[in-house]
Amino acid sequence: MPVSSALLAAAAAAVAIATAVFLLPPASHLSWTPRGRFADMILANATIYTADAARPFADAMAVRAGRVLRVGTYDAVKELKGRRTHELNLGGNVVLPGFIDSHVHFIDGGLQLARVPLRGVRSKDDFVSRVKEAVRDKQPGHWILGGGWNNDVWGGDLPAAAWLDDISPDNPVWLSRMDGHMGVANSLAMKIAGINKNTNDPIGGTVMRTAEGEPTGLLVDTAMKLVFDVIQEVSVDERREALLRASRHALKKGVTTVVDVGSYFPGSSVEKTWQDFSDVYEWAHSTKKMIIRVCLFFPMPTFSRILDLIDENGRSLSQWIHLGGVKAFLDGSLGSSGALFHEPYEGDPGNYGLQVTDFDVLLNMTLDSDKSGLQVAIHAIGDKANDMLLDMLEKVVDLNGRKDRRFRIEHAQHLAPGAASRFGKHGTIASVQPDHLLDDANSAGKKIGIERAERSSYTFKSLLAGGARLAFGSDWPVSDINPLQAIQTAMYRKPPGWEVPWIPAERLSVDESLKAHTISAAYACFLDHSVGSLSEGKYADFVVLPSTSWEEFSKDVPGHVLATYVSGKMAYP
Repeated sequence: MPVSSALLAAAAAAVAIATAVFLLPPASHLSWTPRGRFADMILANATIYTADAARPFADAMAVRAGRVLRVGTYDAVKELKGRRTHELNLGGNVVLPGFIDSHVHFIDGGLQLARVPLRGVRSKDDFVSRVKEAVRDKQPGHWILGGGWNNDVWGGDLPAAAWLDDISPDNPVWLSRMDGHMGVANSLAMKIAGINKNTNDPIGGTVMRTAEGEPTGLLVDTAMKLVFDVIQEVSVDERREALLRASRHALKKGVTTVVDVGSYFPGSSVEKTWQDFSDVYEWAHSTKKMIIRVCLFFPMPTFSRILDLIDENGRSLSQWIHLGGVKAFLDGSLGSSGALFHEPYEGDPGNYGLQVTDFDVLLNMTLDSDKSGLQVAIHAIGDKANDMLLDMLEKVVDLNGRKDRRFRIEHAQHLAPGAASRFGKHGTIASVQPDHLLDDANSAGKKIGIERAERSSYTFKSLLAGGARLAFGSDWPVSDINPLQAIQTAMYRKPPGWEVPWIPAERLSVDESLKAHTISAAYACFLDHSVGSLSEGKYADFVVLPSTSWEEFSKDVPGHVLATYVSGKMAYP
């Protein structure tokens, strides 16, 4: 492979890179003056996609002090080569800006990598077998935690405490569904949590029950808090290791920046995200353990604490940690029948989904957060939830005035007719997760009917046509961090086993898909001044792919990266 020897040479060179200290606030412009005449590193004989409209492609790039010094032809770059400049000849390999994952639960993802892995489980027997294996070496009383299961994969039957009780009589068990909006507990966990026949459904949640009224073990949305409150607290050391584990995992996939929306879910404590910030991110910052850039969103009810933090530190702690804004929820998920729709779920005429936050409370918090200058991101999956948020944004603009707010709707998964065209009016960000459609293509029709599903689901092309800014993400650990696969999904929309695309009119081009994981994703979190494209003055965050021409890449997007660079230094492998 043309790049292999060059990459090994680059690793051996161990070029010393001095990195800039601060990411600028969103309203600022990049002001970086290169010092010294020569580059630290030059990429030569490369196929560079810059994601910069002023120069979409180049074949050479110079890097100094962790930033892009010049990008263009080799003749334009070679004059920056000095005696100590390391030149990396890529033999035509494709280079892309480092990917930005616009929606992750980063520390949760890192923890999940060390827990019971249930993603991809295709039968009840496999489900039970994996839990049984996890219980085998645990002391009585130790909690068994895991997640990622998707009942649609094995035919639709939901798991229950009865699946778990015989194999875990002495260990409480909690296993979350892939979407994070539902989980199953065994009987011991329910006993510890005080869940029984007399337990009432909390507002915005459901305790699933048998025909006789007994809890099955399944808890939906805010009902999950009943178990969350009694699960053994994860130690600080475990959470710190989870950050490092998650960072290495993301870099392996070519991701150099993530938007971490935290550990805040309906029913969970707002304090978890703040504890992760103080115990984990501030620790990683002070001990110089950060190896990936993060933009942090905090629970909206705590917006005043974020303002205090920004007053004290500015928008960034360093080039690695940026303080983004606030996150809230309006509805649940499709898989747990909690996404809020205008019409009821198929076969369940009384169920339109769940509104997990009171609308007036959400509006007032949004007005206060927006007026204070914080970016707002709100979860909405069902078509009614999305319409409610678009209506709410109109009120926010009327009361707080027009400005560059970059209001984010997280997921924007199912849209009513005409909704996609409303995103452009106020520059609304559609923070979407392409790989979710790989699962929902097989289940959405069963949930809301085929006609509704095919007119409303994952309307990426329509959103772009309506003026939305698309920002791609994974929602990890709901889906794995895998931007190359997400790009493939957005381009082809063909779930495993399908021979035809699902809703082919909503397919994107390779350029549209790449931008949604790079420069548009950077714009969506106010970081487009420093990352998202390979432009002069921005951080030299980039990935090297096995493809050796643009034509090869466009026709067959590879499944892996060869190398990931952050600030001009190799971060993977």
